[in-house]
Amino acid sequence: MTLGDYVSYRNGVPLGHPDSLKNNLRNSFGAPSQAGFWKHWNPIWGYYLSGYVYRPLRGFLPQWLATLITFAVSGAAHDLAVGLLGQGWQGLITLWFLVMGFWLVVTRALDIRYDRFGFPERIVIHSLSLGASLWLAMVLKGILLP
Repeated sequence: MTLGDYVSYRNGVPLGHPDSLKNNLRNSFGAPSQAGFWKHWNPIWGYYLSGYVYRPLRGFLPQWLATLITFAVSGAAHDLAVGLLGQGWQGLITLWFLVMGFWLVVTRALDIRYDRFGFPERIVIHSLSLGASLWLAMVLKGILLP
């Protein structure tokens, strides 16, 4: 599957379409699960992570471990980008992404779904998930609550 096909599949519109961002946000924040959120979040980055990190790892690792490593690689790439902008390697984003990956693994294992909630509630659930995972990463990093 090409990048363009993947983005169309995830967003329902072709790459570069004016509704792409709107569809991305609606599909992500309205998803009935954490897995659904991440399936739709940033389809371009997801295409490369899936093809070059997750799927190769799934050839020999359990799904939960491949998921955590993929989130760590994504976080490290984000930390690297911040570092290249002159902030140096902080490691916070990598830790944050690991926490988000852990939450995804847990919600999959426990089959936690948000189907019974409406769209506005799902936006709140996903937003709180992102915020709480960042808070926890900051606590673990010693930035909050020394």
